[in-house]
Amino acid sequence: MTTDPVPTGRSLAPDLARGLMLLLIALAHAPGFLSSWRSGMPLLDDVTLFVKSLVADNQARAMFVFLFGYGLGQLAHRHHARGGDWPGLRGLLRRRSVWLVLIGFAHTVLLVPIDIVSIYGLALLLFTPLVRATDKTLTWTAACTLVPATLLLAWQSVNAQLGLEAGAPVTFAAFMEPSYGAHVLANVTKPAQALLGVVMVLPGMLLGIRAARRQFLDRPAEHRTTLRRAAVGLLALAVLGRLPAALLAAGVWHSNAIGVQWAVAVAHDLTGFAGGIGLAAAVGLAAARIGDRPGPVTTALAALGQRSLTFYLFQSVVWLALFYPFTLNLSDNVSLAGSYGIAAVVFIVSVLLAEWMRRTGQRGPMEVLLRRMSYPRATAQPAA
Repeated sequence: MTTDPVPTGRSLAPDLARGLMLLLIALAHAPGFLSSWRSGMPLLDDVTLFVKSLVADNQARAMFVFLFGYGLGQLAHRHHARGGDWPGLRGLLRRRSVWLVLIGFAHTVLLVPIDIVSIYGLALLLFTPLVRATDKTLTWTAACTLVPATLLLAWQSVNAQLGLEAGAPVTFAAFMEPSYGAHVLANVTKPAQALLGVVMVLPGMLLGIRAARRQFLDRPAEHRTTLRRAAVGLLALAVLGRLPAALLAAGVWHSNAIGVQWAVAVAHDLTGFAGGIGLAAAVGLAAARIGDRPGPVTTALAALGQRSLTFYLFQSVVWLALFYPFTLNLSDNVSLAGSYGIAAVVFIVSVLLAEWMRRTGQRGPMEVLLRRMSYPRATAQPAA
């Protein structure tokens, strides 16, 4: 049975950030399974749309991607600290990437088509050498890929806003199949779309790798000044850049000019990258303040972060069980605000389950699977 609040060899901040990240992901995903975002309570719907656009949309993903890159940097650091060489690390990363792709594809086909795991795996598989690239190369590559990444996200955002204004939000409800078999068959070809998402994750992933080299989240007390500047500056930038899109989504103001909508979308999604990193920095500051004696809530959130892959997939099991025609079929019966209530409940249940797993000494099953498949049988499997 595990009794230590934070397992030996683990840093609090990355786990805490991954735990809180799952709340943002739930808030971003839950509305995507509803048939309508208008429940007959316009003010409540507008407030929820405002919060969704300002806090969750394309910012939860940015935080997720940054933390994924940070985890790669941590893995590389541990590998070299044990005396490992580049060929060994390259093999480890490629095995890990292949299994991420397989897990992500299974997630898309068997559960719901909102996968990011396979995109991570493809990005790592295609760009493994960048894990050992110089800081300068990481920075320039991130900057260059930021342009197409932002444009792709903005294109999605403009289409989503046009659908919202037309009273037909772009959700999965219109594409839901009547049976699980038909659902699986319809999703078989969707993993191929993961290739389009690779460019969208590269900027955050590469910046996360670079941040891990400086151990900003592993040793937050030593980097308080940098973390404070990043948290305040990047979050302020995110609020300013994302506020126009949030006001547009909430219907506070309108514009039929496609150029204006594109400008708003670009600002929203570009500063979403900043906001995701700023949120991670803010968690680092909180972890520095907490120190080595986290309380029960912090410990439970960190336990969730240690099992983030498992509980990311757990969320999708819940969405499938609640909203599809062959399950509870609630897509027509839940309001937008109600979906946020469901997201909050799913997050709380996830925290409680993760804490129970910590207390009983159980790792996340998906984390165990990924570790076993990534490391050769003859190699000891270090805690991750």
